[in-house]
Amino acid sequence: MKYLHTMIRIKDIDESLRFFCDGLGLKETRRKDSEKGRYTLIFLAPPNDKNAEIELTYNWDGDELGEGSRNFGHLAYRVDNIYETCQRLMDMGYTINRPPKDGHMAFVRSPDKISIELLQEGSLELKEPWVSMENSGSW
Repeated sequence: MKYLHTMIRIKDIDESLRFFCDGLGLKETRRKDSEKGRYTLIFLAPPNDKNAEIELTYNWDGDELGEGSRNFGHLAYRVDNIYETCQRLMDMGYTINRPPKDGHMAFVRSPDKISIELLQEGSLELKEPWVSMENSGSW
């Protein structure tokens, strides 16, 4: 058995690519548009691990995703510097729902409310403003 990918539904291709590519640093590996099925599939992976893909599914006629996708659970990514990653996402307008108070773990939500766990590679020294930041919403 071999892991292939995780699929999540999205409402806006541009906003989702902004979050996953510009914010998290994933790279598009391939894309498929289906005129007959009226959908677009976009596969993304970390630059150094093409085996850890996610599939973004965009239905051309819309998709009712509801207020949250918490029942999905979450995607998790190990990052080189959790403080820099969280700062970049905040600068882009995203809320860090669970700041990296411990220098190791944070949670943020994608534009479609998918919970994303960020885990620091190794450990970083505790740093403000992260240590004092409050949790926001659910993750």
